[in-house]
Amino acid sequence: MAEETRQDRELIELLNELRVTLPGVQVLFAFLLIVPFSQQFERVNDLQKYAYLLTLIATGVGAALLIAPTPYHRLRFRSHDKEAMLVTSNRLAIAGTVCVAVAMTSAVFFVSDFLFRSPVPVLVAGLVAACIVTFWYVIPLARKLSDD
Repeated sequence: MAEETRQDRELIELLNELRVTLPGVQVLFAFLLIVPFSQQFERVNDLQKYAYLLTLIATGVGAALLIAPTPYHRLRFRSHDKEAMLVTSNRLAIAGTVCVAVAMTSAVFFVSDFLFRSPVPVLVAGLVAACIVTFWYVIPLARKLSDD
């Protein structure tokens, strides 16, 4: 019974974390879908187009990965396989955050490259990437290593 209670708690935690993450990803994705239709998009150079494409793909894949635990749970409902579902959903969520990190970094590069000349876009995107990597991955993994 304690194992089942732990699994229920972990599932609730995972779903709550996804509820926090998903709206931001969905807003970014919606914004990206309308960008090519703005008049300013004509001024975008080839590098910016590739940065935009990377951002669009990373956001779409990130959203798909972050949403995936929900249909997984629905399709596996009452199949008495909660531990495997939690492990799989956790991996999907982590992969989703990696895609969102790439999307956010490339979105910052895209916008800053549109507004400024080199080296500003690389520096700004690099700072954003460093913050994301540090706060999302390095600190939690360092803490995990120190616990082990």
